[in-house]
Amino acid sequence: MSALTLASELTHKGLWYPTILGVLAVVAGVALFCGSIYVLLGTNLGARLGFLVSFTGLAGFMVILTLLWCTTASPRNTLHGRLPQWKVAQVVTDLHKAKFPEVRNIQQKKYQTDPTEAANVKASVDAALVTKASIPTLEVKPEDNKFAAFENVTKYMIENTFEVGGSDPQFWKFGFTHTAKYAVAQFCEVTPTPADRAFGLPPLPPECNTADGAKSGFVILFYDLGSLRIPPFVAFFASLTLFVLGLLGLHWREKDEMALEAEKAGAGSPAPAPTSTPAPVPAKV
Repeated sequence: MSALTLASELTHKGLWYPTILGVLAVVAGVALFCGSIYVLLGTNLGARLGFLVSFTGLAGFMVILTLLWCTTASPRNTLHGRLPQWKVAQVVTDLHKAKFPEVRNIQQKKYQTDPTEAANVKASVDAALVTKASIPTLEVKPEDNKFAAFENVTKYMIENTFEVGGSDPQFWKFGFTHTAKYAVAQFCEVTPTPADRAFGLPPLPPECNTADGAKSGFVILFYDLGSLRIPPFVAFFASLTLFVLGLLGLHWREKDEMALEAEKAGAGSPAPAPTSTPAPVPAKV
């Protein structure tokens, strides 16, 4: 009971959690890790030069780190965007009412998918058609059950799954955009198990219910390519910009110091002795 009470408290987020607590964690991290390096450099190089060196070093470290984020095989444990996934766009009883023209004539054998891809589509269909209920750690909103029509996945079956569209662009062939990819899952309500069936017998294979009022239709999905690698690339270019600015600051400071030393050297050198010119000799008359 106490565990459920503690879990339910996490859903009631306020000003302290996560706003103030998150800000304090970031400030403490910056003060401990970055501030300590700046204090060490500032006591040896001076406040301004120490800041430039520590800032440029931090930016260079971020360039290396974000470059690893961009090149890693799976950046899910780093800064990342949305994962690619199927998303339900519409549930209709007639494909001619679909808002995507590409799927209106998709019920053809050449568009049928293999079992592996059909299973991926079914996972998104199940998440949309099954009614979701709130739990202590997750509150379900009305829009989460926008397409819900069944209590669980045993109440319906997927008859056919079709796919159309999609592409694999290659940038060395000047292909930078993807063709939209759509899928259609045809579903129907299954016939309920007879009440007089003997206990212990294997379950009957699911069959579509043909009675009046039975639910059936088509789930129309589109493939969202997501933005998995966009945040790492944005962070990389931002870190690279800061790193270049830090290097420029160090370069400009060095030029100013060299100019100041040359000026001091010129002001401290002895002035050249004046040369005496001989007196003019009067001309003979």
